[in-house]
Amino acid sequence: MPRVLLIEDDPSVREGIELGLRRRGHEMRTAPSGEVGLAVIDEFRPDLLLLDLMLPGMNGVQVCRKVRETGPLPIIMLTARGDDFDVVVGLEAGADDYIVKPARTEVIEARIRAVLRRIEEPSGRGAVEFHGDLAIDRAGLNVAKAGERLALAPSELKLLLYLTAGPEQVFSRQQLLEQVWEHSYHGDARLVDACVRRLRHKIEDVPGNPRYIQTLRGFGYRFGPL
Repeated sequence: MPRVLLIEDDPSVREGIELGLRRRGHEMRTAPSGEVGLAVIDEFRPDLLLLDLMLPGMNGVQVCRKVRETGPLPIIMLTARGDDFDVVVGLEAGADDYIVKPARTEVIEARIRAVLRRIEEPSGRGAVEFHGDLAIDRAGLNVAKAGERLALAPSELKLLLYLTAGPEQVFSRQQLLEQVWEHSYHGDARLVDACVRRLRHKIEDVPGNPRYIQTLRGFGYRFGPL
């Protein structure tokens, strides 16, 4: 079972989530603050981070940015305010998904599995494919730009793999939510838009004038090198 680190300052919430996930077989570690959590990451080496957005001292957004500086550890943000501007900031900082508290253990478990499937699923093709200066190894789940390997978060990687599997095809935000995030309900398009922006900053020469991931206003996104 995946090893999960939970960074949450509220003791009752922390204990409830920890107990629920332990009962489902997860190896758990918890931390009451961002500073403590960052230290635990190096020692515990979790498979996924559950990260509260509103933390004292170093907040969740700052922790998320620190984690993203060191690698693609999957991150799910926990927030009590699903429509808050801070959610967008958290997604822009590199979170792969978010959950509004309070949430049932089965919901948290389902999101954990969905995020981890983005980096565990076989991709279907063995050969390296090239799109301009991008090289995509679907079997190895590696992406390189101009020969330099890119560190992509799980949601960024799966979004890129999905878009490049249907070049020139236009995908709506809802389609992408269902296929990449596995949100079958009418989900939050901010997940898609924030991930696209992050991905553009990694694969585009000029993110504000994208060559690869193009926006078709009113329809969605498509991949097609210009």
